[in-house]
Amino acid sequence: MTAAKRTKVVVIGAHPDDELLGAGGTLARHVLAGDEVHAIVVADGAGSRYPAELVSTLEKQAHRAADVIGFASLQFLSFPDQRLDTVPLIELTQRLEVLLDEIGPETVYTHFPEDVNDDHRLVAKCAWTACRPYSRPQVRKFMVFETPSSTEWAWPMPGTELRPNLFVDITGTLEVKIAAMECYETELRDYPHPRTSRALRERAAYWGSHIGRPAAEPFVVLREVM
Repeated sequence: MTAAKRTKVVVIGAHPDDELLGAGGTLARHVLAGDEVHAIVVADGAGSRYPAELVSTLEKQAHRAADVIGFASLQFLSFPDQRLDTVPLIELTQRLEVLLDEIGPETVYTHFPEDVNDDHRLVAKCAWTACRPYSRPQVRKFMVFETPSSTEWAWPMPGTELRPNLFVDITGTLEVKIAAMECYETELRDYPHPRTSRALRERAAYWGSHIGRPAAEPFVVLREVM
């Protein structure tokens, strides 16, 4: 019997913990299936909120979370937190292209491009550009995820709400996602904030109820090549 082909997967998040909030359970499923999963974190996630020394603390938390999920690699671009609008888009796109060239992913996950957080929106735009078909034809699936505390807080206008066309059953990997998120001690908040273990479980149950499963994560597939 021929072994199943191992897929190379990349998740591109704006800040540490974004790589897990929207797709952590799905990425854990990829790892369990034998896929090679890589994470790219674009901004430092701390510079606008914390003392400078906490940047390294956040990176250590990210590495612990990566070990829980089973990422093959975790790479930081270390752009300034909440200041991606000061970085030329071509520079950010080219930095992503270098890493994508090295990894050669077939599946890419990143932010929903209408999030309230501008860093998320810019990362989504640059990731989409870096994965344009004639530059990166090996990318067969490009998906965007919700980021709790950002996607649902976008402007309530037509076209800005997440309308999933793919649901992934994460019943078997939800607790892996929660364990990984709990490595981010500086990023967790008190319930009912969306970035709490309880709220993340409730959110997974909400999306699971859409498809008759105990837990799910929603995605919008922007490109799929069969």
